[in-house]
Amino acid sequence: MPLSPNHGPRRLGARPDLVVIHYTAMTSHDEALARLCDPEAEVSAHWLISGSGAVTGLVPEDLRAWHAGEGRWGGVSDVNSRSIGIELYNRGDHPFAGPQMAALEELLGEIMARWSIRPERVIGHSDMAPGRKDDPGPRFDWRRLAQHGLSVWPERGQAPPVSSSGFDDLARRFGYTAEASHELRLRAFRLRFRPRAHGPVEAADMALIADLAARFPVDRDAPAA
Repeated sequence: MPLSPNHGPRRLGARPDLVVIHYTAMTSHDEALARLCDPEAEVSAHWLISGSGAVTGLVPEDLRAWHAGEGRWGGVSDVNSRSIGIELYNRGDHPFAGPQMAALEELLGEIMARWSIRPERVIGHSDMAPGRKDDPGPRFDWRRLAQHGLSVWPERGQAPPVSSSGFDDLARRFGYTAEASHELRLRAFRLRFRPRAHGPVEAADMALIADLAARFPVDRDAPAA
């Protein structure tokens, strides 16, 4: 390492306290690897995992890889400086392979231990860039990660009154940016937690986001940057 030249120092002495999960949206693992290592593409990630579970390190974790782009999570606006990016080979239209998920779980556990990253700060690209990005997409098994303590999953309790403004307030407490529209914020939330849901916000959305906001308020210990 590094295989990719697309990296730099983390700004203002930042250290990673987020993990952002992506899919490559490319036709093959080798094509994705070539792009992530192409200086003209100006994109990279710290890790790439193939469908068979092979893990390739592209950028050292103490450096700033170029994987997140424009967006934010809670008070973090320079996500690249505060995160570790993991790319999973997937075209975006097929399930994630068992060996790939097993390799991700092992890698995530190591990263979270290395950098003391909490499960609620393992997010998807779509979480920090609502409307701009959809990865890792509706086929990604977030519940499985949560069952292994590697991310979070909501519990359904009593729903607050259904309203767009109420949903937005709770979503911001969990981490979704205030800079997105209500529609994009709801779509990003559902992409991860209710991928089959459509239409206006409803009681099920309110119950789940209320639980997430109560148990995992964003940036409770982290400085904004």
